Amino acid sequence: MEIALEMAAERNKNISNTIKAISSRLFGFIKQRVASTEDAEDIFQEVLYQFAGNTQPIEQASGWLYTVARNKITDNYRKHKLPLADDIFGNIYNADENYNWQEILMPSESTPETEYLRNIFWEELQAALDELPAEQRDVFIKNEIEGIPFKDIAIQTGEAVATLISRKRYAVLHLRERLQTLKDEILNY
Repeated sequence: MEIALEMAAERNKNISNTIKAISSRLFGFIKQRVASTEDAEDIFQEVLYQFAGNTQPIEQASGWLYTVARNKITDNYRKHKLPLADDIFGNIYNADENYNWQEILMPSESTPETEYLRNIFWEELQAALDELPAEQRDVFIKNEIEGIPFKDIAIQTGEAVATLISRKRYAVLHLRERLQTLKDEILNY
């Protein structure tokens, strides 16, 4: 019994030390990739909760924590509305059929195929968003995913509405180019 208590105490000490060593960097990593401090705090807590509750041995704790954080960030994006897929993918017609991207990426019925396509889309979108400069990424997320009007973003940031529109335009152009391969694969699916 005493050995089990010592092992549990050692495990708790290791968890505490790991959290202390990486927490500020991990929180900064998360905060950089989400639109609000509140979302970052929620995701950070979820990651730490999952880390503390994990019963499997973890060889590289920091790598594990960052991987879980990335997954939680992706889940956070999924909770919000779908970005303007037509804006990213453009209007596409194939064999006289108009593709409704929201039906493909967020269908009312979930099948393994649609779930797979959605997962790929969100992973690729997250990776493409991570490539953007912070200013472009932030305005795209706030306006497209969170639905905050440019006027409100301008008040929050002190930037001109025209500047915000321009940043979003550059973000959309990058996302459209970056997601072109995915678009082609979905159309040929």
